[in-house]
Amino acid sequence: MYAALWRLLPGPWWVRLLIVLLLVAAVLYGLFWYVFPWASEFINPQEVVVG
Repeated sequence: MYAALWRLLPGPWWVRLLIVLLLVAAVLYGLFWYVFPWASEFINPQEVVVG
């Protein structure tokens, strides 16, 4: 799957690397600013009991 994505990206290897890094940064930004706060409403870590 990653090889197919790598072949679809345009340009030389360093441009592809830059595009992949920007995509990873965008995904992480979306996770930290939108998905994780939304999911934290459903998870209550205060109810954890360690035996």
